[in-house]
Parts: sequence; structure tokens; C-alpha cells
Amino acid sequence: MGRIIKLEPMQGLRRVGSEGAPWTVPLDEFDSSSVCYLAGVGEDITFDIALVEQARCKAHSFDPTPRAATHIESLNLPDGYTFHKFGIWSSDTTLKFFAPENPSNVSHSILNLQRTEEYFEAGVRRLKSIMDELGHTELDLLKIDIEGAEYEVLESIIEDDLKIKYLCVDFDQPYPIIKTLIMLRRLRRHGYLPVAVDGWDISFAFKSPVK
Repeated sequence: MGRIIKLEPMQGLRRVGSEGAPWTVPLDEFDSSSVCYLAGVGEDITFDIALVEQARCKAHSFDPTPRAATHIESLNLPDGYTFHKFGIWSSDTTLKFFAPENPSNVSHSILNLQRTEEYFEAGVRRLKSIMDELGHTELDLLKIDIEGAEYEVLESIIEDDLKIKYLCVDFDQPYPIIKTLIMLRRLRRHGYLPVAVDGWDISFAFKSPVK
């Protein structure tokens, strides 16, 4: 993916988190006033914890998967980390989350990426609705790792003209690559410029929108 994306040069980027779930961000730019949202938790929150413990950020994570919730509840979480048992989508509603084909995997998908029959139902929220409820007018960072639902959420971010300084997105591929490239162009026009790529994981920094 990195060969077909023009990256914007940026100083201070660091690869943060375990080798199983790393993200590239300018960690030194975050501090105790920073607010980070982390959509999709699974069973590896090393990146999330680094934001709280190393950068002193206030972090809110979101995942309705029962197994993810059980994992989070088993941990001794640091102050500043808040877990919410619902997902992020383009509206406030209840949706089906379909199981992965391999039962050892934790991630479930609204889009049923692996065409399975088992599912659970859970609440989801539009990002602007969550921010309004939590009293946040802008975010310093949003991580999206939500098994194909990222396109719907990104459209809602553009529609609502939300202010997000850094955006980290795991692009799953239920669609042809052209859909991803179109979304990347839309994000660029809206001011989100890619600064790092690792497979389908792309980090963006917000600049002035391209008119």
C-alpha cells in the first residue's frame, strides 16, 4: 500500500504499541490536555496504554465485543483510561456484529467480512454524538480499527466536519482497492494527509483542507 500513497514528510513520528498492534504517531506532541478516542479494542491495548502512561493523554476506548470487554475488565487500567461498551458507526442504533470465521480471533464485523452466521447485537453511536455527550469539541487523536466499518465512520467525520488532529485507520478490504483510494482522496481534500503507512494501517495528520 505504501507504494501507491504519497506520504507527507513529518518529523517526530514514533512506532508505538506491541508488534501485533502498533501505530505510528508523533507521541511527543501529546500531553495531559490531549483527548484520544480508540475505536476497536480487541485484546491488545498496548498502544492505548502508551498514550496514557507515556504521554499522559485522556483516552476513551470503544468496543462492544463481549470478549474484549472481559479482557479490559481483567486489567489494572491506569487513571485516564475509560472503556465504553458500544461501537462507533454513522448513527445511534443497534446493529449485528458477526463473528470471525476463526473462533480464536476476537474481532467481530458489522459488515460480516467473513460471511459467518453467528452474531451478537450491540449499541453503536455516531462519533459526533459521543463527542457531544462527553463534552469534547475536538480530538487530538482518533484510532479506527473496526473491521470494515471505517468507511461509514469516515464519511460521518467528513459530513460533520469534526476537528481531529491525528487519525489512525486500519483499512480492511471488503471492497475493491479503488474504494479505499477514493476515500483517501476525500480525506486529503478534507485536510487529512497520510504521514505513515504499514500495510493497510495509515496514519494521517490534519492540515488546512484543500479547496
